[in-house]
Amino acid sequence: MDNAREESFDVVVVGGGAAGLAGALTLVRARRSVLVIDSGSPRNAPAAHLHGYLGLDGESPAELLARGRAEVERYGGRIRPGAAVAADRLPDGGFLVRCADGSTVRAGRLLVATGLVDELPPVPGLGARWGRDVLHCPYCHGWEVGDEPVAVLAEGPMAVHQAQMWRQWTGRTTLLAHTWLPGEGERELLAALGIRVVAGEVTGLVVEDDRLTAVTLADGTAVECRALVVAPRFTARSGVLTSLGLPTTEVTRDGHVIGRCVESDPATGATALRGVWAAGNVTAPLEKLAGAAAQGAQAAAAINADLIEAEARRALAAYRAVAAAGAGAAGAAGGSRA
Repeated sequence: MDNAREESFDVVVVGGGAAGLAGALTLVRARRSVLVIDSGSPRNAPAAHLHGYLGLDGESPAELLARGRAEVERYGGRIRPGAAVAADRLPDGGFLVRCADGSTVRAGRLLVATGLVDELPPVPGLGARWGRDVLHCPYCHGWEVGDEPVAVLAEGPMAVHQAQMWRQWTGRTTLLAHTWLPGEGERELLAALGIRVVAGEVTGLVVEDDRLTAVTLADGTAVECRALVVAPRFTARSGVLTSLGLPTTEVTRDGHVIGRCVESDPATGATALRGVWAAGNVTAPLEKLAGAAAQGAQAAAAINADLIEAEARRALAAYRAVAAAGAGAAGAAGGSRA
């Protein structure tokens, strides 16, 4: 463990999901020394398959990460299991990353790709079915429940948008007025689209043969569905970033707060703190898997460019120092001859 505390890398990547591994792969192929610290708790772990990821549609999330780790290691990158909990800025501009097991590691630059936590509505049984038949993204899961009865849990106006979206995959869409009732105009729109509205608080799920078949309401009514659509609150796993003084900010959609993230430049991933980049859902909560990977690669290219510029500045300073020393020595020699 003492040796681990002394290790230093060009870049430490915090988070080994699609964004972090894509960034690490780009950096190791640029011949940078890279360490990925990964807690092993990817957001999509409950899902059996990933969809919409070109070339790997239908693959398991675990297999994607296993391939990514193997690719990073093939080029000399390091993967360390564990959780990075905080980081300190060092006087030389680098960083000291602190892990939950008490170990530390030095980094010239940081790429934080720790993702987010989906905070689910407080309905009994949701967590156990999350990512299986309790869903939120139709692009990820819509095809798999096409033409099946789908219910949308309404906790606010965003539920109307969700119901419209899921109607693209199934004409058997029901909006459950759980803690929020649509207004007259919204009801008219839903009726025009053939979306049924059922009022009543949802109190539980009915699961038969490990498959969701219905939800139950407070009055005992059972509403048939094969998938329940919810709107989780997206909360960034921002511990390392906030320890460096980077705050989280509210994320809104159509005027409604849907979560919190850490802001970064959308093109490069650069945060407000020099030397720190962010990629994936920690900074872009609505980004899908392929987009998160692309963000990781883009941030890595920006990090490498920053390192190249720093190395050039140091080389130029050293070159000028040698040249100045040589000129001084020559001047002194000329003066002695005189």
